[in-house]
Amino acid sequence: MATSASTSPAKGSPKSLSGLAPFLRPFRTQIFLAGLFLVLAAGTTLVFPLALRSLIDGGLVSADKGAQTMALREHFVALFGVAVALGVFSAARFYTVSWLGERVTANLRNAVYAHVLHQSPAFFETTQTGEVLSRLTADTTLVQTVVGSSLSMGLRNAVMGLGALGILVWTNPYVMVQVLGILVLVVLPSMWFGRRVRKLSRASQDRVADSSAIAAEVLNAIPVVQSYTAEAREAERFDASTESAFHTAVRRTKARSVLVAFIIIATSAALLWGLYQGTQAVLHGDITAGHLGQTVVYVIILASSAAVLGEVYGDLLRAAGATERLMELLHAQSAIVSPAQPVHAPVAAGGSAVRFDNVVFHYPSRPGTPALREFSLDIAPGETVALVGSSGAGKSTVLQLMLRYYDPQSGVITLDGTPLAQWSLADLRERIGLVPQDAVIFSASAFENIRYGRPDASVDEVHAAARAAFADGFLRALPEGYDTFLGERGVRLSGGQRQRIAIARAMLKNPPLLLLDEATSALDAESERMVQAALESAMTGRTTLVIAHRLATVQKADRILVLDHGGIVEQGTHATLVAQNGVYARLAALQFAA
Repeated sequence: MATSASTSPAKGSPKSLSGLAPFLRPFRTQIFLAGLFLVLAAGTTLVFPLALRSLIDGGLVSADKGAQTMALREHFVALFGVAVALGVFSAARFYTVSWLGERVTANLRNAVYAHVLHQSPAFFETTQTGEVLSRLTADTTLVQTVVGSSLSMGLRNAVMGLGALGILVWTNPYVMVQVLGILVLVVLPSMWFGRRVRKLSRASQDRVADSSAIAAEVLNAIPVVQSYTAEAREAERFDASTESAFHTAVRRTKARSVLVAFIIIATSAALLWGLYQGTQAVLHGDITAGHLGQTVVYVIILASSAAVLGEVYGDLLRAAGATERLMELLHAQSAIVSPAQPVHAPVAAGGSAVRFDNVVFHYPSRPGTPALREFSLDIAPGETVALVGSSGAGKSTVLQLMLRYYDPQSGVITLDGTPLAQWSLADLRERIGLVPQDAVIFSASAFENIRYGRPDASVDEVHAAARAAFADGFLRALPEGYDTFLGERGVRLSGGQRQRIAIARAMLKNPPLLLLDEATSALDAESERMVQAALESAMTGRTTLVIAHRLATVQKADRILVLDHGGIVEQGTHATLVAQNGVYARLAALQFAA
């Protein structure tokens, strides 16, 4: 949901980190403990200069050597006690904060990934997969660095710096008022530099995401790239993208380096002025040597804290940009959602009834070109309807609307008499089995790939589905049978074998409505005959929508619809359409003559 400009944080500002609040809120106890250990560690560090002053004034100045020795022992024991406390509190802070960073980052990554999985296909028309992967990896790593390290360091040094500053003002009020006046002059240029670093940080992360998007696209199409001997060209394109990211990162680093250098030099100059004034006070007898030693250590603590805070601020700016990009994904609203009160109906026996009533649909990326225009269709339970036509006629669009990947701009689509928009997405898609043209094989075993649609299916049911899809023979011949790992995208299988696994997956799901999108397109003639027989068996007792360019696969359909430019131009059985001597007859003559 958009917010007004007055309430939303500036792009890439540290306020953008407020988006992490919902992920931090469940861990209030860990945050409290981290804060407690942080304050204790900082407080222990601030006690050290006081112990040092006591050592100098009480253990070194005494004229009695025996008393001096005893005093030194006591002071060194006290200093060691401070060191032990500092070590324990720092270790506890480090563990607690690191655990918090890992946990919050894992939860954030899981939430973003789960949210992206529920986005409609319209989301992926404008967002590249590589962009999403970059945000899930590189951006969450930046967030982890801040939550698990930088933020803690920043808070610790802020407490130490403020404590040191407070003690210095209390013990040397006149000098420190001058120093504070100079420090105010440091803040203003730092803010200007900070805005520039913030903009460059966001730009740098965007360029890295561009490189990831190119890599993901090319690696997913490596056979095509190699077949066109485009390796060198794609490598150059990736090089150009990474060079752009490099130059943007260099500009960011330059700006951040200037910011850090300015803060360190200006702060050190101010503090050295205060130190000079302290040495003059010792020479005049206004303060003791121990007081000066204490002041020196507090000055060092304050200067180092300022330097660390400059570094941390740069990390915060980068993490703010990363958080923004992650929140953009997390707050993306899918155009397709389940209704608040969905219908619940029993699974129809004998197949589902489907109805398209004057449906008009444009893809979001092509608003000027209708994919379907005033499309009407009634499919009776158990009927097998084939969709044929040239590419772009609207065949696949019918299946995508049926799965409710998109909603039509006008008209109504119903399943068993209920509009699709009234079904929950889970219930709707549970009633539909899909065999796509490009069979999707996951990086898992053959057994798990078939069982993907029914994770609770038994071994016997999986084997039965494989036999029905004529996949059992080649699966048992694999090195480890059904437990054989199939490789990324099923690279260890032929196209026909991948398709038969996809068919077995749909048959195991046993839905009342079956959608076949060129289900036999990747099969050779022998495999096609086997799978066609399996599909005919699978169609029995359920409604089936079949898309096919090869008309031999749809001759036995109850009804064949010929689509052209988003509308039905002919319909009937194979015999009646051939007799009409129209579009279908010409397609049939070409294919069967060939």
